[in-house]
Amino acid sequence: MEERLADHTAEVASPQTKDGPPDGPPRGPADGAPGGPPSGELAIWTRNFRYYFTARSAGLLSWAMLPVAVAAGLLKGGYGLDAAGYSMAFLVAPFAGLVLFGGVLADRFTARRMMIIADLANLTAHILLALLFIHGIDHLWQLYALLVVAGTANALFQPGASSTVPLVSRDVQGANGVLRTSEAITGLGGPALAGTLVGFGSTGWVMVISAVAYGTSAICLFVLRLGAVPAPPAGESLWRNLVVGWQEFRSRSWLWGVILIWMFYAVLSWGPQLSVAAGVIVPEHGASAFGLINAALGAGTIAGGLVAIRYKPQRPLAAGAVAMMAYPLYPLGIVLGWPVWALAAAQVAVGIGIGVWGVMWATSVQTQVPGEVLNRVHAYEVAGSVGMYPIGSALAGPAVGAFGTDEVLMVGVVVSFLTATALLVARPIRTLRRVPDRA
Repeated sequence: MEERLADHTAEVASPQTKDGPPDGPPRGPADGAPGGPPSGELAIWTRNFRYYFTARSAGLLSWAMLPVAVAAGLLKGGYGLDAAGYSMAFLVAPFAGLVLFGGVLADRFTARRMMIIADLANLTAHILLALLFIHGIDHLWQLYALLVVAGTANALFQPGASSTVPLVSRDVQGANGVLRTSEAITGLGGPALAGTLVGFGSTGWVMVISAVAYGTSAICLFVLRLGAVPAPPAGESLWRNLVVGWQEFRSRSWLWGVILIWMFYAVLSWGPQLSVAAGVIVPEHGASAFGLINAALGAGTIAGGLVAIRYKPQRPLAAGAVAMMAYPLYPLGIVLGWPVWALAAAQVAVGIGIGVWGVMWATSVQTQVPGEVLNRVHAYEVAGSVGMYPIGSALAGPAVGAFGTDEVLMVGVVVSFLTATALLVARPIRTLRRVPDRA
């Protein structure tokens, strides 16, 4: 299939653009222009990127705290595991189901508008969640309804979170490396902070902190100095926008090829691994050891993000696939009965691989896909890859019961190795070349 690779070293032309300072920049601002770095400033840390980094980090921290705070708060309040499980379903299901429409709306009304709306919705939902936990939950449906609002808001936010990166930094890969590092740090610190506050009986205050974070994010996004962004042709229906997004997605064999490979990986390796690993490590070594091992994964991801800020190979997806070769180490170590320190070391290596791959992948999508369809294409990407994870997670228990723990982990070892191999064997993926940074 013919590849349609947009060269983002130049301006991305579009049949129509949204005009005015509120909504998005040209792709390559000159030195000293609004949104561009003054002479001598690092290409990553432009004024716009500093505000965007603050907004994104605040949102990531809140999102990382929410599941732990809700689940722990419910259990501490006397509710059972079923209530905690349902709460996560009401949070995740709207995100998975609506992210495609979030991409369409972001392209129609600009990503920044949709992200600000999403932040304000999350701000409202978390204020109400704070009141709910402080005064006591009388009816679980109230909690579930607010979690649906939060999940929907994140479905509106996510497509624009990726497409905004090329608009706020000349060094797209470096910016993605910084954001990946922030994601790993907040992923480690958010649950720990939430668990500590809930332990002191302050579930409501977790929600207050999250509300403040979402308010901060909305303000930072509002003050971005952006110019005109590409937009779909006027008069097209939402359905037509969705169809065009699908056509753009499937026209790039490197793009849908990665997602197709990733779907098998998510169901057979990534999805089952957390719960199956916990079932082995916690009884043998304790919950604290399991926490240490997962903290090592976060540390490795931070290191991978930092490496990817500077490491800029000409074939980014091939380099990312090589880094993913480290993934089988952790499940293989569990099967072989490695000690905790060795499993932690394996998780550091896995985290580095995941961090490098994530930056290479995000940068490739953001720089190879035209701006007027990027939000929709990203939404299809998220739906196809992340959407399969819950299936793998749900199948973990039945698979262990039917085949055994070691067998399920070994399937994960083989599939993760074959995933990296398939990424390298597929020619459109292996040969995709890096788009140079804007001058």
